[in-house]
Amino acid sequence: MGSIPPPPDDRGSDPWSDPAPPGPGHPGPGPGPHHGPGPEPGPGYTPGPGPGYGGGPFGESPQAGDMRLGGRWRRLFAGILDLVIISIISSPFSYRTISTVTGSEGFVTITPRAETLLVAVIGFLYYWLLTSFWNGQTLGKRLFHLRVADLGGRRTDVGQTAIRELVRWVMYITCCLGWIDLAFILFQSRKQAVHDIAARTLVIDA
Repeated sequence: MGSIPPPPDDRGSDPWSDPAPPGPGHPGPGPGPHHGPGPEPGPGYTPGPGPGYGGGPFGESPQAGDMRLGGRWRRLFAGILDLVIISIISSPFSYRTISTVTGSEGFVTITPRAETLLVAVIGFLYYWLLTSFWNGQTLGKRLFHLRVADLGGRRTDVGQTAIRELVRWVMYITCCLGWIDLAFILFQSRKQAVHDIAARTLVIDA
């Protein structure tokens, strides 16, 4: 009686059989340029943000992009309120700052320089001290929910605030430069006055 030949290998049709391991040059399953499994992350691997995750190109905080610039009208009303407060504070020292005399050409307004400088010094100290040590706010800015910050939205330091207020008051007491300083707010893209540009500051919502 002849021997019975063994059955053909039908492993591919057996759902319980293990697939043959890939040989040299045989692509294995899985993603990758050669369909092979990628490297497994090590035990110290921690996924974190990278390019495309909302962070800046150098890992900086996106805080600057979240800032809202203070409105021009609110800045105007806050500035008027601060000037009224400065006028009240300086009134005992400057009641003769503007005097009117009668001359051959009618009424003439005279502004003594010494008292004008004194008002400027009081105004400088008011803005500088409050902005430096009261979260970037004067009384007017606090009422209208504004504050002074650097270009990154952080609190300004004492020196930066001093530069800002010095430029402001030098321009205010020099002929019509104070109006030019304020006009920059209307046309500058970040609503910066000249003193903001000089000190690299912004006025933002508090």
